[in-house]
Amino acid sequence: MSIQRLDKTAMAQRVARDIPEGAYVNLGIGLPTAVANFLPKDKEIFLQSENGLLGMGPAPAKGEEDPELINAGKQPVTLLAGGAFFHHADSFAMMRGGHLDICVLGAFQVAANGDLANWSTGAKDAIPAVGGAMDLAIGAKQVFVMMELLTKTGESKLVERCTYPLTGLGCVSRVYTDVGVFGVGKDGAKVIELVEGATLDELRELTGLPLEMQQ
Repeated sequence: MSIQRLDKTAMAQRVARDIPEGAYVNLGIGLPTAVANFLPKDKEIFLQSENGLLGMGPAPAKGEEDPELINAGKQPVTLLAGGAFFHHADSFAMMRGGHLDICVLGAFQVAANGDLANWSTGAKDAIPAVGGAMDLAIGAKQVFVMMELLTKTGESKLVERCTYPLTGLGCVSRVYTDVGVFGVGKDGAKVIELVEGATLDELRELTGLPLEMQQ
């Protein structure tokens, strides 16, 4: 059976399942922003954006966008009842002060020990864009990464050691990909969940890592 890779929507849905009620969460620019559209409406979850919002809701319906209500990626968002606006400095104080339970970030690479590289590939023509990623990586109580496992050229983004400039050391705890969910940290990379059709041997071959199922 061939691997039934998750598309971006399914990946966002999978991340949303693991966000508990009452959590204060920051969704990074790129793929993670879609998670907001799949958080259960019967759970109270507080989404924070580094440009000064708390209490964001899902994306607005087409034609109902407010150009003055955007997230850090400049995408239109909605604001739930009780939502708040505040100064950029206050937003970063929340991020750096350990007030966020979870942040969900994209990445160029994640190492088996939880190191994160998500702001530059180091290429000469790359535009460095660290934004608030370093603040989130060290400030959030848990860091989830949402990314496709392979690059466009077929190289694994889950690696033994990052080769790109680092964003944070040992900060990632979980990695959500199109082929499965991984735990990372001091004990190395473990497989939490496989997508349909995937096997441990196939993931070992794709990543080059000695993966085992997390107990």
